[in-house]
Amino acid sequence: MPKKAKEIRYYQAVGRRKESVAIVRLYIVGKNESVDVDNLKIKRGEIFVNGKPIESIFNSLDERTIYLRPLKLTKNQDRFAISIKVSGSGRTSWLGAISLGMARALVLADPNVKPILRQNGLLTRDPRTRERRKVGTGGKARREKQSPKR
Repeated sequence: MPKKAKEIRYYQAVGRRKESVAIVRLYIVGKNESVDVDNLKIKRGEIFVNGKPIESIFNSLDERTIYLRPLKLTKNQDRFAISIKVSGSGRTSWLGAISLGMARALVLADPNVKPILRQNGLLTRDPRTRERRKVGTGGKARREKQSPKR
């Protein structure tokens, strides 16, 4: 009888912002262990986005504070190995989606952190989205067609 693969345990949540969607997984890993996700070895305290280390995608200090905020407030910076898949829109909305996804996953992991995250506005989805394009506006949402001069 073949050996059964080791069961991987994780908390998964989805975060959204504008057009982007982030699927966040917080893996429960031992101190000197690593999790094999999509042919990547992720250790405790590491964060990977779309198969790359998060520092290679978001390298400025401002971006770093945004995506680490839910982990710092709940004191969970080195507790999980984190894997994130993000698609759609651009870098700024990716950050918002990742932050919301992390906060939601942390609430699944430990419901006691919900009030802390709620007070800091990390569990609220930003409802602002791109305005839809109207017919007859020449490809833009609010632009009006130019009228004849005379």
